[in-house]
Amino acid sequence: MPAKKKTVYRCSKCGYESQKWTGQCPSCHSWSTMEETEPTAVSAGAGLGNTRTTQSTQAKHSERLAKLQEVRYDKGRRIVTGIQEFDRVLGGGIIMDSISILAAKPGAGKSTLLLQAAQKAAEQGIRVLYASGEESEGQLRRRAERILPDIHENIYVLSTSSMNEVLGAISQTDPGLVVVDSIQTFALEELTSRPGTPTQTVECTNALLSIAKNPEHPRAVFLTGQLTKDDELAGVRSLEHMVDTVLSMDSDEDEDLRILTASKNRFGSTGEMGFFEMDEHGLLPIDNPSEYFMTVRDEPVSGSAVTVLREGTRPVIAEIEALVSQSYTPYPSRISECMRRDHLNTLISILEQRGRSPLYDKNVVLKTMGGLRLTEPSVNLAVIVSMASALREKPVPGKTILIGDVSLTGEVKRVPAVELRLKEAERLGFETAYIPTGTLRKERLQQFRSLQIREVRHIFPLLRELFGGWESI
Repeated sequence: MPAKKKTVYRCSKCGYESQKWTGQCPSCHSWSTMEETEPTAVSAGAGLGNTRTTQSTQAKHSERLAKLQEVRYDKGRRIVTGIQEFDRVLGGGIIMDSISILAAKPGAGKSTLLLQAAQKAAEQGIRVLYASGEESEGQLRRRAERILPDIHENIYVLSTSSMNEVLGAISQTDPGLVVVDSIQTFALEELTSRPGTPTQTVECTNALLSIAKNPEHPRAVFLTGQLTKDDELAGVRSLEHMVDTVLSMDSDEDEDLRILTASKNRFGSTGEMGFFEMDEHGLLPIDNPSEYFMTVRDEPVSGSAVTVLREGTRPVIAEIEALVSQSYTPYPSRISECMRRDHLNTLISILEQRGRSPLYDKNVVLKTMGGLRLTEPSVNLAVIVSMASALREKPVPGKTILIGDVSLTGEVKRVPAVELRLKEAERLGFETAYIPTGTLRKERLQQFRSLQIREVRHIFPLLRELFGGWESI
């Protein structure tokens, strides 16, 4: 009677292995994720008794040993796509011997963006292989005809869920750029687990990693990744450690704005943001986001204040809108689409106590133009002023900008890169800027000729200056 084949139970979410089946994974505590599979094979030569194999391996590793200062590399091997917002987030373009992953919600435009980048690379004479496990060749062609002015002959497409076929196509076409959409839909034939499991995802990425990092023939590999219901990259956490760059694209269902960010980038800054607008012709870069996020008005309106965010190395003008209304319930509403509720409640408390503005019976709603997230302390002054403006129903004087953090004592605190922010405000025609006292020296302030800079110590005198006599309501 043949011996029974040994099996283990592996969690499809975190990769944890157990000899016995359990309803809940002991590692990540997910339910119904333990799947029966074969144990990972271990090479017979890995034992201590195989001395000859061990010595051979040690000799091979010694040959590859090199001094760090003698290692040669090509500093300029980037694919500059010409899509400025895309190149900016990547740090100047796509590095040739790199592997990157772009994750986003379904319909956000990740496949569209990579197809546009593939077209730009093909126009530079780079052969591109676009492998899709989600769309057929016909669907890819229809998408390309809609968003590309002229499909370049250097783009090759392959619709399959077999990573073995993808590797064969790479060997056949010899592309400089490989796009795999999405990595969770592919599987290697050598493994028995289904596509999307941690084992398949990691091993498929490993196969592409060895191709991208080939020292004799480096290539650029771009993956798309699926998100879980918690907006996290599907698969094991090690996938993010394996790749060089992790990009994410944020979008709202009712907005055409797309924001591209990098949470990991070995070749550039992780603070850069790229802004795109989705239309019927694909993703269009927003080259001047400051103008995009501002409302053009003939007259200022109450409840609106303007500040300057710093997204990576670039300043971006942000308009903050507040609505304050009478509440007829025991618990007034505190609604924010752009800021954490705890943060908003803190600023409301500061305005109440230090700005002498009771809001205990008022509903407060806060939002930004374009859905920008407010995470920097430099926006706190503008948020407080916008709520005070809405409460008093008096507008902030036109062409005024506010930059600064606010402490629990009501004092206006300094923030970094104020000079960079002021230059952006002056470029866009603002006439008055309120900043914390002592931020810049007098000789640095003199460079702003068309921008009047007012220094502020506390929010209460500022509120009286902006809105006239300020009494408790």
